[in-house]
Amino acid sequence: MKKIFLLALCLAAFSASSQEDAQLKRQVRQAINEIRSFVKIPNDALDHADINRNLTWLEKTFNARGFNSSILATEGESLFFASLPMVDSKPTILFYMHLDGQSVDPSKWNQPDPYEVVLKSPEGDNWKNQAFEDLNEDIDYDWRLFGRSTSDDKGPIVMFLNTIDLLNENEVEIPFNIKVILDSEEERSSKPLPKAVKTYRELLEADFLVINDGPVHVSGKPTIIYGCRGITTLSLTTHGPVKPQHSGHYGNYAPNPGFQLAQVLATMKDADGRVRIEGYYDGITLDENAMSVLKSVPDDATTINTNLAIKTPEKVGTFYQEALQYPSLNIRGLGSGWIGDQARTIVPESATAELDLRLVPESDGRKLKDLVKTHIKKQGFHIMDTVPTRAQRMAHDKIMTITEGNVTDAFRTDLTNPYGDFLVNTLKTTLNEDVVQIRIMGGTVPISPFINELKIPAFIVPMVNPDNNQHSPNENLRIGQIAYGIRVFYGLLSTKMQ
Repeated sequence: MKKIFLLALCLAAFSASSQEDAQLKRQVRQAINEIRSFVKIPNDALDHADINRNLTWLEKTFNARGFNSSILATEGESLFFASLPMVDSKPTILFYMHLDGQSVDPSKWNQPDPYEVVLKSPEGDNWKNQAFEDLNEDIDYDWRLFGRSTSDDKGPIVMFLNTIDLLNENEVEIPFNIKVILDSEEERSSKPLPKAVKTYRELLEADFLVINDGPVHVSGKPTIIYGCRGITTLSLTTHGPVKPQHSGHYGNYAPNPGFQLAQVLATMKDADGRVRIEGYYDGITLDENAMSVLKSVPDDATTINTNLAIKTPEKVGTFYQEALQYPSLNIRGLGSGWIGDQARTIVPESATAELDLRLVPESDGRKLKDLVKTHIKKQGFHIMDTVPTRAQRMAHDKIMTITEGNVTDAFRTDLTNPYGDFLVNTLKTTLNEDVVQIRIMGGTVPISPFINELKIPAFIVPMVNPDNNQHSPNENLRIGQIAYGIRVFYGLLSTKMQ
């Protein structure tokens, strides 16, 4: 009798599990249709009409789920805001995602139109086109959706909406107030965001912020990220003769701006890649707890180096995660004269290096730019912010024109924050897997305005596959990640904080 009872319990548990799995797959299938509909609307961050069409789609789809929505005007493109009816006794989560996308070059894509989602299955090292009609209840989670913004960042928005559907279907009471803010200029560095957050401060008030952008850890494990680096830029131009000159006539006589630039750049880093500019790493310390978290991330140096095809990494840190805790100094572009088939025997008129500086919370972007400029002055350069006149060229031996980009600040939430503990525990329970905790990621999400103005902790909970080709041709979203995202959102929105 006891065996029969245990068998009955097992069968009941199996039946419930099968029912939940079938329900999830039905929701994933619905989400795929909605992703196709959403992606079909071009969302080039540089196109005002594109953004407006996306805002209209969002207003309709959020309102259909019972949200109150608003289009929030800014000095640039409008933001999209939505919230469910508020209950004073509940804590409030503010979700941040973005609706804009990178521009596309259709000629680089393996499909006619990057905004028409194509379904593909893996076939060795290649991909095979599949018909959407072949997607039935037994969905293959390894198949993928190819299209611009499938993963960055329309996919997560649709995952969220379909989670709301599932919660409503199961009559689950959400133990939080829910607010959603969708950025329209994330791919353009969100320049209007700081002022907009200040303007709409009361509307955006929340207890904590969850950012759903970017990929999960390369291991595919559930991931929580406590911060991201900021960014700023510098453009450095050295000047030689007022016009390009014949290298036979004036080589050895007219100063070459390419060599001048190369020489000053070479003084900025040592042979191991560490920045030599005085004060660049000031204020950064890593205690035992921080190092323990960094070492817990399941990175594999051999795999990373193989993927990059490099023998030896730089030695800013002793391993990958440690390297991300420091501000970087990167040459993102370098040019002078003509190259390749266009090369000419001339002394160039100028040479330019485009730099980006990734920031950590301990480093102020304005201060780092000043340190770089001070270092350049010590190399004997007269610094200007315009192209020098003929008189200015005659007055100084070495001139450098420097133009500066805006600063997007870094952020990092304390690893012991209770909302962070809630997120980690919920993901671990929901997915029955250990959670990868990343202290700070290398890339930049423009979140600091929310933290600075609203004074709330922020966490990145990524949803998409790490090999999604975001910003690149053939961007894609693994169907299994749609199921993952719905499960994660469902866990977060159905679990009460203790």
